[in-house]
Amino acid sequence: MLNAAVAPAVDRARPRAGAGRAALPVPDPWLLVPALLLLALGLLMVTSASMPVAERQTGQPFYFLIRQGLFVLTGLVLAGVALRIPLARWRQASPFLLGAAVVLLALVLMPGIGKDVKGSSRWINLGPVNIQVSEVAKLFALVYVASYLKRHGAALQTADVRASALALLRPMAVLSLLAVLLLLEPDFGSVIVLMAVALGMVLVAGVNLWQFGLLQAGTVTVMALLLWSSPLRRARLIAFLDPWASSETTGYQLTQSLIAIGRGELFGVGLGQSVQKLFYLPEAHTDFLFAVLAEELGLFGILLVITLFMTLVWRAFTIARRAEWLDMHFSAWLAYGIGLWFGIQSLFNMGVNMGVLPTKGLTLPLMSYGGSSVVVMCVTLAVLLRIDMETRAGGVHSE
Repeated sequence: MLNAAVAPAVDRARPRAGAGRAALPVPDPWLLVPALLLLALGLLMVTSASMPVAERQTGQPFYFLIRQGLFVLTGLVLAGVALRIPLARWRQASPFLLGAAVVLLALVLMPGIGKDVKGSSRWINLGPVNIQVSEVAKLFALVYVASYLKRHGAALQTADVRASALALLRPMAVLSLLAVLLLLEPDFGSVIVLMAVALGMVLVAGVNLWQFGLLQAGTVTVMALLLWSSPLRRARLIAFLDPWASSETTGYQLTQSLIAIGRGELFGVGLGQSVQKLFYLPEAHTDFLFAVLAEELGLFGILLVITLFMTLVWRAFTIARRAEWLDMHFSAWLAYGIGLWFGIQSLFNMGVNMGVLPTKGLTLPLMSYGGSSVVVMCVTLAVLLRIDMETRAGGVHSE
């Protein structure tokens, strides 16, 4: 069914004789509009959720709004730059981007360079801003995986068991290095997202299923061991299983989030009227922004946000499928990866807020307060828009 739906679009996208290097088509509104709506809604909710804490900490109730607005503006400017970069340049730069990701993740662990916040060293301080390098590293890692799959896709699908196994294990070994560096910060949530997205990209690229099953089982086993080996992560898991039993200690954040969501009912208590943001719910404008949104806008707001993210993921997969039909494999695998990234991270954040997943410290893409996340997600969406534009141009500008 999907092939039949995509085929007419592919036929229309194929270049006509004499088309040459025609101008790229306009950006896809089905991608652009939901992304801009999420950014706008995020600014609105950051303002609402952060005003009490901003007033108490800085004396300026719009402190976080001003900073988030500057982050969004920076993200849009850099997205405009990224939109002009051909996908071939990203593919050619993939080894250097991977090296940059390793260097950044190593630098953040060095005393005097990495900034420690609440026991985690995830940021590099650059004057007035802090860069969370894991966000940049995730984008660079996805570019590397897409490039690898383009170069070695045939080896993954070969009947030679040894060759296919080596082709599968090589990128996983590289990603394991990134995972180790992330765990040293520690940033277990980013490890889960990175590995889940990478495994999804490998699966859609075509891989020996029993080998993939073994790899997936091994990855899940390692993640479970890492989860249980850390006292902090173990405490979060126990609190997640029964947050009300520890509602004053390890389960406090989750119970306050659940109270906020429960108060929202169908249409919420009204914009700006949240009670939980008044120093009850920690990180109300960052990791738990979704809970404040649910309290103030209710089930209507929840469904709106879910619909916007589902639209982004749907368009990403449609674009990836079209690129695959045009044999633009790097673009296809990267588009699949971007769609998986947005889908998995938003699902994890909402799941944590709703108490169906343990707390992981992941932001809600395009919405939560945080410069690194917003800027990188804007650039990532620009890359996806570029993939869409090149595929609709028939690949004449592409890899």
